[in-house]
Order: sequence, then C-alpha cells, then structure tokens
Amino acid sequence: MKLTTSTAAVCIVLLSVCDNTLTFAESHPNIIVIYTDDQGYGDASCLNPEAKFKTPNLDRLASQGMTFTDAHCSDTVCTPSRYGLLTGRYSWRTTLKRGVYGAEKECLIADGRTTLASLLRKQGYTTAMVGKWHLGMDFPGDRLNRDWTKPVLNMPLDKGFDYFWGIPASMNYGVLAWFDGRYAKVPPTQYTRKKPNKIAISDYRIAPPYETQLTQAGTTNDLGVVRGQLEIAPDFVDSECLTRFTTKAIEWIEGHAEAARDGKPFFLYLPYTSPHKPVIPIARFRGKSDAGAYGDFMMETDWHVGRILEMLDREQLANDTLVIFTSDNGPETTWKERATRFTHQSNGIYREGKRSIYEGGHRVPMFIRWPAKVPASSKCDQPVCQTDLLATIATITGQKLADDEGEDSHSFEAALTNPTAALNRVPMIHHSAQGGFAIRDGDWKLVMETPKSKRQLYDLAKDPREQKDLIRQHPEIATQLQEKITKIVLNGRSTDGNPQSNDTSWWSNLIWMEKF
Repeated sequence: MKLTTSTAAVCIVLLSVCDNTLTFAESHPNIIVIYTDDQGYGDASCLNPEAKFKTPNLDRLASQGMTFTDAHCSDTVCTPSRYGLLTGRYSWRTTLKRGVYGAEKECLIADGRTTLASLLRKQGYTTAMVGKWHLGMDFPGDRLNRDWTKPVLNMPLDKGFDYFWGIPASMNYGVLAWFDGRYAKVPPTQYTRKKPNKIAISDYRIAPPYETQLTQAGTTNDLGVVRGQLEIAPDFVDSECLTRFTTKAIEWIEGHAEAARDGKPFFLYLPYTSPHKPVIPIARFRGKSDAGAYGDFMMETDWHVGRILEMLDREQLANDTLVIFTSDNGPETTWKERATRFTHQSNGIYREGKRSIYEGGHRVPMFIRWPAKVPASSKCDQPVCQTDLLATIATITGQKLADDEGEDSHSFEAALTNPTAALNRVPMIHHSAQGGFAIRDGDWKLVMETPKSKRQLYDLAKDPREQKDLIRQHPEIATQLQEKITKIVLNGRSTDGNPQSNDTSWWSNLIWMEKF
C-alpha cells in the first residue's frame, strides 16, 4: 500500500497525538488518597505478623504496590496531620500549636494556600473529597441561631475541591449531618450527647434518640471544641459513616470513569472516620476478629477499601490509578488495654501511640499502588512524611512548587520506581499533641525538652523501640540536631528555597530557642 505525502503527514500527526496522550496518561494518573483515623502501624496484618485480625485488602495494596516501613504523619492528632497532608507544610507553623479543632472554626488552611486538590486542579484534574474534614468550617449563624438555608463557607469547596460529601469533624465534636457540598440535605437541627458504647473499650456512641431542644448551651474553647450538647441531624447515625462514604466515593468515581479513561484524570481524597472512636462495626463484622470490636472495625474498614479496589478493576482504571493509603496518627490510648486483653499491638513494636512524640504516635502504615509504575511487592525503608505527598505528586505531574508552596514537602517520586534510590531527605520534624518537638535526621532522633521532660536522643536503626537514651554518649550529635531544628523553625521551611514566614512569632513550646 502506497501512502501519499498528505496521508503520511496525517499519520505522523496521529502518531504524535497518541504519543502525547500516552505521555500525559503516564504522568497524570488518577489519584486516590485513603486516610484512616487513629490506625496504628500494627493494625495492618502485612505489617504485623502477630495481628489478631486480617486486613486482606491492605495486604493486597502491599503485594501489588510499595510498602513504606518508615512513613510518618506530620503530627499526632487529627487536625494538624490533615493540614500537613494536604498542604505539604507543618501545622505548627500556623496558629494551631497544640490540640485539634472542633467542628466550627475558621479553616486552618488559609485562602490561597496550595493544597493537593488545588495543585491537581491546575493540571486539569477533577477533584473530590468524601469523608471527614476536621480543618474548620464556617457554619451559618451560631449554635443559638442557625440558618441552614444559607451555605457553609471556608470549607473543602474553597480549598481546591470540586465536590464534597461528608462530615465536618470527628463525631464527638458535633454539627453532625451528611453535607453534600455547602448544604446538609437534612440539617443538624436536633441535639445529642455521647452515649455509652458497650461493645468497645472506653467508648461512646452517637446514635438516636436525639433531643429537639437545646437545653444546655455549653462552652466553646478557643479551638472551637464544644462542651455540651452536640448539634445533629435527625437522620445521622455513627455506624453509617464508612458505608456512606465508600458508596458516595464509588458513585463519584463511576461518574467520572469514562472521562478518566479518555484522559481526564481525577483526584479523590477519602478520609475515613475509623478506627477512631466511636468503634461501631456493622453487624456483619461483629465478633469476626480476635481483638474485640476494634479488630472488627478494622476488618470493616479493610472491606470498604476492597470495595474501592474492586470498583477500579470493574471500571478498568486500576492500572492508571495511584492509590495512597495511610493514617493520620498512631492508635488511640485504648491500644494498651487491647494489648493486655487480646495481645494485639496496634502500635506494632513502637513506643506509645496517638498524641505522643515517640514513634508509636507518628509512624503509620503507608502503601502506594500504581501498577503502571510502582513495582509489585516492593518496599521502601527510607523515612518519608505525609507532607512529602505534595512535592511527590507535583514531580509526577511535571509541576515545580513555588517558594510559598509545600515548604516542608520533599519529593520521594524517585523511590516509587526504585525504592533504594537515594532520597537524601531533609531532616523531618515530629510534633506531639501537647506541642512537643522532635527532629529526625537519618537514623538519629532528638526529642526536644519540654517543661515536663528532658531532652533525649535515640538511634532508631539500633533502637526502633526508643528504649536507650544516648544523649550523654553523643552530646555532639544532639547539638548538631538542635542547630538544625532551630534553623528549620526560623526559616519557615525545611526544604531548599527562600525563607518563608511562620504565621506567628515565638511560642512557648520552643523552649530551647530564644524569642524571635
């Protein structure tokens, strides 16, 4: 068959278009971030051979992708970890120095601050969030005078997301309703208090019957946390969260599947409410584990992850979808009784759990599956932080972060295809719920002093359980690390680039530093 000059030219153009489409698809995968709540390192059976329950879908992510054995959240409680994940910046640089927000508070993510969602939307992604926000929202009116016909402001739709369906915060903080965009279809016009949860350790329920009158206004602290009755919609039930979130996420992806197959990628942020209290597994999972209701709840969580993976297979999206699974902090303090009663270690081999500056507080499970790029059953033992996701995804999608974007985000994109590639990560800062600091550089971890504790130094390569304080043997290393953490605080960034401003001046937890 002979080709005319014009026909050949058309063929060359078509081949060029095909090549460009392939290149775009390879560098712009669909992205799903699944974020569990209070799941410890030992709550994935592939990471804990002694686990008292199985997590086959997390194990599937590990076997089909990469396991990060030294992954960390940027804080040890909900709000600051979520800030770090979405912005690539440590939350302690903001006005939030300790603790968490309530449901009603000015959003911690400032207007104009780049997030994973806004970064990807600039690249043509369709963006969605389904699940628990917990970064502050502006509700219409106040607790004594609401007008739910008006929109909710300063929330996910203002931070880069095209779609939002979920709840404002942890369930113990109230304003509980199924929000679809800026409105709740059934407004939170009733009230409740936490009720006993008899199936779990030291737990509560958020379940009917609810009250029709606000009989106790309660108090609200400066973080927006309410002590008193919680605002709630009459159709809200705590045990429905995981099912509703997963179903909505699946419906949203299915609605964008054809576009994704045609080269219009999507980003979904799916922050679950489990295994955070209330621990309320649905009936089909009760009694299925050997770790009580908590184990049952983790099994249910794993099952919902499987629903997402099955949908990706069904829609022929799995190969070109980057799935990131991780947790916002270590396990709730009930891990101690679980260890005694069921011999299940939610924190794995690590010291302590949620809120703590020690490894059990911030070393979390992390799996990344991307069949088109990430080798199956691979393992990365290098330290990474959830703040690093912004820079990593920017690198994947061919973007360069500005000086005021992702100030604490260090790309580990190279490790996704070669887990032993030298990342040369800058020192990582850990932060406790009470505002304490630690710095990790290579194998060394320096825990900074607080008014109630002394400075400590650990060699994590030899002592991952943090049992032997080496500060007296290696004072020179402690001095070097103090200099590094001081510089990181003062520069407003830990990555290379022009210095940036923290949102406040010196604060009391910087006990080792002079005021600035």
